[in-house]
Amino acid sequence: MLNYLWGVMLLIGIVYGAFQGRLPELTTAALDSAKDAVSLCITMTGVMSLWVGLMEIARKSGMIRQAAGKLQPFISFMFPGIPKGHKAREYITTNIIANIFGLGWAATPAGLKAMEALEELEEERRKNGAAHTGGRGIRPPVPKGTASNEMCTFLIINISSLQLIPVNIIAYRSQYGSVNPAAIVGPAIAATMVSTAAAVVYCKVMDGRRRV
Repeated sequence: MLNYLWGVMLLIGIVYGAFQGRLPELTTAALDSAKDAVSLCITMTGVMSLWVGLMEIARKSGMIRQAAGKLQPFISFMFPGIPKGHKAREYITTNIIANIFGLGWAATPAGLKAMEALEELEEERRKNGAAHTGGRGIRPPVPKGTASNEMCTFLIINISSLQLIPVNIIAYRSQYGSVNPAAIVGPAIAATMVSTAAAVVYCKVMDGRRRV
């Protein structure tokens, strides 16, 4: 869908530029944008390599494991229907930690794995006929092809995404000549804290409505 949207926007811009007699400016802008895109890709590749490398160091040193342990109460609170020790918990935790450090590209694979694990969990519930929710009630499993309560909660938490270090925005600001690229850190933390708090409240309210 986005491909069609971007294609239509580009076509409208080209047609408008032709009618306005500004095709030379349009050609120059296209070439300059292509050059900027390549330069930005190189910059982002370097930033990505740096932070993914730091994440790997943190993983091997045990920092990620310690952080994951501290996140378990939050995981249990937000996902009471996921049994302890289930692999979905590991993937969700990894996704949240990567997002906190602003590593969206590292969070995506874990997020996809989490969704697969949650689908497997819902399939088990369909076979058993009911879904326990952490000792606080039983709800019927959702029909096949429908997102489960845990899937919706995970998606909302992933979108709200508390970030301590907005790596992408810092890189963009640096690429385009910002005097202080890291000045965005404070506002980004405040904004994502508010969005995450709103997501938690919304998820718990909707979770309460779905319970039987």
